[in-house]
Parts: sequence; structure tokens; C-alpha cells
Amino acid sequence: MPASTRTTLRRGLAAAAALPLLIGALASCGYGSQAKNDEKKVAAEGKKLSADTVRLGYFPNLTHATALVGVQDGLIQKELGGTVLKPQTFNAGPSEIEALNGGSLDIGFIGPSPSINAYVKSKGKNLRIISGSASGGVKLVVNPDRIKTLDDIKGKRIATPQKGNTQDVALLNWISEKGWKVDPESGKGDVSVVRTDNKVTPDAFKSGSIDGAWVPEPTASKLVSQGGTVLLDETTLWPDKKFVITNIIVSQKFLAEHPDVVEAVLTGTVKTNAWINANPDKAKASANAALKSLGGKALDSKVIDPAWPSIATTDDPLAATLKTQSEWAVKAGLIKQPDLAGIYDLKLLNKVLKAAGKPEVSDAGLGVK
Repeated sequence: MPASTRTTLRRGLAAAAALPLLIGALASCGYGSQAKNDEKKVAAEGKKLSADTVRLGYFPNLTHATALVGVQDGLIQKELGGTVLKPQTFNAGPSEIEALNGGSLDIGFIGPSPSINAYVKSKGKNLRIISGSASGGVKLVVNPDRIKTLDDIKGKRIATPQKGNTQDVALLNWISEKGWKVDPESGKGDVSVVRTDNKVTPDAFKSGSIDGAWVPEPTASKLVSQGGTVLLDETTLWPDKKFVITNIIVSQKFLAEHPDVVEAVLTGTVKTNAWINANPDKAKASANAALKSLGGKALDSKVIDPAWPSIATTDDPLAATLKTQSEWAVKAGLIKQPDLAGIYDLKLLNKVLKAAGKPEVSDAGLGVK
């Protein structure tokens, strides 16, 4: 065989061997290198609804417990019958919103701040909030050697997950109420607000590069396991100790074209929340199994045991608290005064709640007319 032919053959074989690896790498990147497809081996059985599939987004966080348990245990798929549930996980709100806007996601679990920002930027045309999911689960954890009182926060480095995210807005508002000044864009001022991914925050805390963090669970309890102290639980700042940390959003296009599918998903989430609240220990184990499946590692008991009871799963979107959070973002200078009229469409949720013998929930005057 000529040398040139042998060389060509070797290159062809190498390319063929590399192709599956390349395809696998591209698939693992997902949408915007932030999404991960997590199809569960739960059979789609029964009558198919108006869509063949529904793509559901959520975070591998305990504050997304409804999604973790509902997907893990097949409770949402069961309500969809022959329509296939296709879960995807995301690490940040903006990437999930990008997927929703780009048409690669239909329904998502997400925090209030990304929902507000996306709704305002699209002039009310890209999403609707259709349900609540979780309240609470956010804490200010500090290094007790450096910070002993709330006043000691001044001059220190405090992490939040992302500029303009729900915890970032809450911290900036709390700082403002203390009479201190911080530039919302740079995070510099009387307190240094350090925007740090939740995956990185425990290492930053351990190394001493931050003095504390205003973060959701399970990150807060991870910091406590490293010697941190909970200086403030955000629930104490809210009336009735309730505030929205996670709600469910839907693409307006998908809602208009497939209301039966959306209703089925909501039936699944309402049943999931009821099961979680009735079976907290089993639900905790299910959520941890989901986290292991998604990330390859379950949470240690010293992390999940204190984190789990601080999060309340709820169907109520707690709309009045979202309105307050938007006012905080305006006050901080992160956004201009938003027009949130129509951000909620709770008709299908209230239909599901009524069928389940539960009380209807309010949109605080921000629902579709």
C-alpha cells in the first residue's frame, strides 16, 4: 500500500474514532453551554396531549425541590400521559431565559429577578409566571472570626451568586437600609459585593477571599459545614416570613398553543408539592437522589439536613413579594421602574387548585386581563 494511502487511511480512522467524542461533547454543552439534558427513564404512558414533548428547565438546587422530586419520582410525567417530559438543568437564570426565548425550552423553574428582567426586556411578550414553587431558603452566612454582628458587615467582602439575581437584589436592599452605599454595577462601596458562582463560593469562603455570602440553599449550609455562622435568615425580613425564591414560568407561545400540556404540568407540580409537604423525609431523600443523578454526588447529611427545612414548597407564587423585589431592584439602580402588568397568568393553576380542593391564589393585581 502506498505511503500516501496509508496516511489517508490512518487519518480517516482517527476522525471516525473522534466523531462520537465530538458529538458527545457538543451534546453535553447544551444550550448556551449552560443546559444539560436530563431525560429520566420514566415511561410516557396513556393518551398524548396536544404536544409530543414538553421541555422543562430547572436548577440542581434545593430551592427547585418541586422539579427535583417531580421529575425524579415521575410525578409530573404521570400527569402528561403520552406526552414526553424532557428535563434540562441550568446553572444560571439568564441562560434559562435565553433557552426560553430561543425556543429550546417551554416551561421553567426560576427565581423572581430573572423573571422580572426578562419580562421587562421583552416588553411583556416572552413569558408568564404560572405558579409558585418555593419560599425561603436564603441566608447570610459569615466567617465568625471576622464578623460577629450585622454592623461588622461594613467594609467586608460578601458574595452573591450573580449581579442582579434575587439574592444580589436582596443584599443590596439590606445594605441600603443600613444607610451604606454600594455601586450596583461594580459592587464596590461600604460593603464589597462579590458576584460569585454558587459552585465557587464554598472554596472562596474556605480560602478567606470572601468574608461571607448571601446565598440560597444548599450553598448556605455548605458554608456552615465549613465553620460559617448564619448571621441572618432572609425570611425574618419578610411579612409572614414568606417570599418567593422560585416560581414557574412558561413561554407565552407554548401556553397559547398547548394549554392542556401546561395544565398537566401544573397538576403534577401541585401533587408533587403536596407529597413533599406530607412526606418531608422521603422528599428530602428523593431530592438528594436527584442531585446525585444530576451532579454525580449527593449532599452530605450535615448539609442537606439543616438546609431542607428552611425551604417551603408552595403553589402560591407570593406575587406581592415579587412586586416588592422589583421595587428593591429599582431602588438599587439595577433596573428602571418596570411595568409588570400581565406578568402572571394563574388561571390554569387556580383551576388545578380548585379541582384539588385547595384555595385559589392571588396575582397581586399583576395578572393578565
